[in-house]
Amino acid sequence: MKKYLPVIFVLAVIKFIIQWLGNRNYGFHRDELLHLSVSEHLDWGFMEFPPFIAFIGKLSYWLFDYHLLGVRLFPTLAGVAILMLCCFMAKELGGKSRAIFLAGICILAFIPFYRNHTLFQPVAFDQLFWVLGFYFLIKFINSNNKKFLILVGISLGFGLLNKYTMLVWAFGIFVGLFFYKKADLYKNKWLYISGIVAFLLFLPNIIWQFNNDFPLVRHMQRLNESQLEAISPWKFILDQLEMAPIFIMFLCGFIGLFLSKKLKTFKFLGIACLVIFFTMWLAGAKTYYIFALYPVLFSAGAVFVEHLLAKRISLVYVVAAIVFLPMVYFIPEATPILPIEKFTAYKGLEEVDGRYELTGDYADMFGWEEQVQLVDSVYQSLSKSERENCVLWAENYGEAGALKILGKRYGLPNPISRHGSFWTWGFGNKDASVWISLGNEQPSVEHVFEDVELIKMITHKYAIDEEHNIPLYICRKPKVDIELWWKAYKPYIFD
Repeated sequence: MKKYLPVIFVLAVIKFIIQWLGNRNYGFHRDELLHLSVSEHLDWGFMEFPPFIAFIGKLSYWLFDYHLLGVRLFPTLAGVAILMLCCFMAKELGGKSRAIFLAGICILAFIPFYRNHTLFQPVAFDQLFWVLGFYFLIKFINSNNKKFLILVGISLGFGLLNKYTMLVWAFGIFVGLFFYKKADLYKNKWLYISGIVAFLLFLPNIIWQFNNDFPLVRHMQRLNESQLEAISPWKFILDQLEMAPIFIMFLCGFIGLFLSKKLKTFKFLGIACLVIFFTMWLAGAKTYYIFALYPVLFSAGAVFVEHLLAKRISLVYVVAAIVFLPMVYFIPEATPILPIEKFTAYKGLEEVDGRYELTGDYADMFGWEEQVQLVDSVYQSLSKSERENCVLWAENYGEAGALKILGKRYGLPNPISRHGSFWTWGFGNKDASVWISLGNEQPSVEHVFEDVELIKMITHKYAIDEEHNIPLYICRKPKVDIELWWKAYKPYIFD
């Protein structure tokens, strides 16, 4: 393996540099602000997701004090690890230098990974745990060393603490192993010990879900109503076809696992991948849920192509060029390596009525700093006694996260919001004399307060529509019982 490390190292450095260039630009995404916010309320679960991302967020705070580059270092390192593991899997599947090189190139060419490995979200770590699980399973098949089965269980356990989609991975592997040596592995006690290890790691979150009335169920119901239900089943398939060159390598992985004599030992992996793919499809999953499957198929596909071109081995480099070069142009769409002015020119975007229509992810990185600065200016204009008895009330988790995380630099008090996990952290000082409302519409604030003063409508030419032209109010004299008002909103926190 040592002779292949220089190639893997160079590919990993390229991946890291591209991600690092993107990590510097724009600002925090609204989801990143939520994930950092929950890190200040460490628990074994949250209303929207399991606890792993919160622990990584806390580590980020200790090391980098919520610096954008520091926070995004963690998903970037996960992405670099995925590339290296993809190369390692190609070696374990029987590939030589060109297969290892091609496997790494596939990761560099897969555009969605640049987005996934930029943002501080559970997605990058979900992909990492899937790939680790596949890698350790392949290592076990090759070595019959029980320690790799235990490592599979550890990967599964931590994966479940990060994102519940790891259950689909486990289901696929469970089915696939029935086709490995006539299910002989199910006679191995270490497989069950591995499962017990995974269960014990995941158990604290199960207990948390039970103690909190299973918010996962309510969140999934709301997600299905608002997002998943609207996804066409054919969109899931068509989205995979958008990047034709790299999708060919995805298909080569399946073909190799099912038809290649060189990969016949690992046919069960092809079956597992099919089970995972169709489970996600039938469940109406979002397209990116399946991206964690790509690295193992890239590895198998690279080995298959190397074997197929054994008599003209230099053609593997031609395949690598065909896969990678057409994708280079699209990298700025997935990670913000271009300053915003250059990005709008690159996309041919024109300013209309003082606004640019950016994609959702990029638009969600703008406006937060300006919101916090304006709230701070209003907060500082209050008298000392009013500042000591002031509540910051944000409409959604993005605004609340901005006030909570970015507001630290300004010395702002922690905000409240009725959105998701923020609702569980309470309403603050119900006897506050002044409330500063960010983003809440006029009927909402007038329902709660007698004295409502509009300070400004906040606009931003790059921000997402939801954060453009939003109101900032100063509110006084509550006319409802704050505690009852807060509790009554519980059924709507995922709206």
